Amino acid sequence: MWKRYYTPSNLDRALELLAEAGPQARIIAGSTDLILELERGVRPGVDTLIDITRIPGLDSITLEDGWIHLGPLVTHNHCAGSELIREHAFALAHACWEVGAPQIRNRATVAGNLITASPANDAITPLTALDAQVTLRSTKAERVVRLNEFYEGVRKTVMQPDEILVDIAFPAPPQGSRSAFYKLGLRKAQAISVVNAAVVVVLADGGVKSAQITLGSVAPRIVHAVEAEKYLEGKPLDEGNIQEAARLAMDAAAPIDDIRGSAAYRRYMVEVCTRRALKRIAEGSERSVIPEKPVMLWGPNRAMITEPIKSTYEHRSGTPIETTINGQPYRFESGHEKTLLRLLREEGHLTGTKEGCAEGECGACTVYLDGAAVMACLVPAPRAHNAEIVTIEGLAPDGELHPIQQSFIQEGAVQCGYCTPGFLMSGAKLLEERPDPDLDAIKQSITGNLCRCTGYYKIVAAFERAAQLLEDQQA
Repeated sequence: MWKRYYTPSNLDRALELLAEAGPQARIIAGSTDLILELERGVRPGVDTLIDITRIPGLDSITLEDGWIHLGPLVTHNHCAGSELIREHAFALAHACWEVGAPQIRNRATVAGNLITASPANDAITPLTALDAQVTLRSTKAERVVRLNEFYEGVRKTVMQPDEILVDIAFPAPPQGSRSAFYKLGLRKAQAISVVNAAVVVVLADGGVKSAQITLGSVAPRIVHAVEAEKYLEGKPLDEGNIQEAARLAMDAAAPIDDIRGSAAYRRYMVEVCTRRALKRIAEGSERSVIPEKPVMLWGPNRAMITEPIKSTYEHRSGTPIETTINGQPYRFESGHEKTLLRLLREEGHLTGTKEGCAEGECGACTVYLDGAAVMACLVPAPRAHNAEIVTIEGLAPDGELHPIQQSFIQEGAVQCGYCTPGFLMSGAKLLEERPDPDLDAIKQSITGNLCRCTGYYKIVAAFERAAQLLEDQQA
């Protein structure tokens, strides 16, 4: 899919490589969108990838001089789990929690969500409501662009081929600010928005001092429901005013028909989503929609950079990939142009990791990359260089079954068996993170794992038994 793959050790070197390679190069971080686009031919002519995931300092969330900053490597899980984001911009935390599943959120970055430029992307809507801006840098200059001026249409932005998005920032909301996000999808997890809405209001003296209402997946770009915002100013957030504001938001939408919903349905649901988001704020229940301590499956390093590289790696045909898999050193002389999934299966002959969908939907390829659960089908193979990887074959290195493996046998949770490795990897990481998970945590942990035999009752029972087995072992 690509000919050259660079892993620079610092941002300046990444910018130099991007300038040298020109339009044939792309910056990657999570790569959860880009790999699929390359495989499907959406990005013709791209033959060079520049991987910035080893550069330290780019995965931080900070509050500085009244502005909240997100680095370009901040993932959706980082955002969903950040106390700073939850306190000041809960709608953004909620939107990030709604993206994909834990394995996707451990790789997919908020910056990537913005750059992909789909109006259905969940993070764009609340960031627009928060009046966010992005900083774009090249070897020549740096510029700041407000997010509502960043987009030129569906999958079109003002970014130039030699620019990297190096910062996302928005003003810390004032005292009395509250926010909510509401998403309508065709299922509870791993779903693209049919409609989404973000609401940010500042409440004072029993009424709405100011309001921002933004709508996603209803036009080529995010829609500001300006008339609804103006209507709410100075009014109490009561049922009648909420209803009228929601109706005005509906009038602002101009959706299209597509496979996920008709224009008429979307327009109607804009009213529903806006009304429900506003009602949650009025009731003070907006924070009840996501867990206080969400399941992350990201390991002790929290999917953050802990060991930066000393010099730039370059991988092309014939350049070896040296990595550690299940505690053993591996050296691959081929496979640099593949995904991690295919490298493991075809070069490493580790066939326990399965290919179910090859697009991050089923979770059968779940592995641990530097401690975090990820979908191997969405990770470029060269990312394995000097990394620590664990596959299903390494779940019980001493030959004794892991509690999650024992429980699958005892509960009869294995059916056709194809999805089982992915479930086991998610289960083992859950128990590492939360040795005594409740039912809700178990369900969270497997939102990225699809069983086509529909045997979830046995699988959930196996997770519960595994927790008991682990407790017995540690007693």
